[in-house]
Amino acid sequence: MVEFDDAFRRQLRELFVWRRDVRRFRTDALPDGALERLIETACLSPSVGLSQPWRFVTVDDAARRRAVIDDFRTCNADALNCYSGERAARYAALKLSGLEQAPRHLAIFADKASDIGHGLGRATMPETTEYSVVAAITAMWLAARAEGIGLGWVSILSPERIHGVLDVPASWKFIAYLCIGYPEAEYDQPELERAKWEHRRGAGEFTLRR
Repeated sequence: MVEFDDAFRRQLRELFVWRRDVRRFRTDALPDGALERLIETACLSPSVGLSQPWRFVTVDDAARRRAVIDDFRTCNADALNCYSGERAARYAALKLSGLEQAPRHLAIFADKASDIGHGLGRATMPETTEYSVVAAITAMWLAARAEGIGLGWVSILSPERIHGVLDVPASWKFIAYLCIGYPEAEYDQPELERAKWEHRRGAGEFTLRR
């Protein structure tokens, strides 16, 4: 049996502390095989009924990337209109994606039609298919940080338009669009906290006892 000592557990916690949603990337290319290695790590994640519903799309085509960037700009302008006054000004000042700088783009989908796993565990909670994909993304995020690679999740996108831009099967549900590359700088504090948009709260605020 593999055992992990206190030193490892301390380092593991440091990995959690230093994991960031990166928006500011260097344009340096990743080493050959780096993204593929991160995808392999993601595939070690747990999934409902061992369904392995994650589907990865590496986006390298310049025209498709430009279409994603254009969609982000449209959605971001719409989001800005949801705010007013000082909050709108704060929103407008935020950098909310690294789409133009990050050397790699990766879209991730959940294949809701897959028969892998034979439906085990999904009858009462079919959404566990998507949850399994998010667990894989979390594993990839931590693995990337351990290699000094930054990962940024861009959620200000239209799932329908991204689906069309990437021309993927209709049964695939869009979960995440990730920017991947080396960060300009590293912080142990979320960027939105540094920008005074929101602050991180302690576990006590989110825990109920019954």
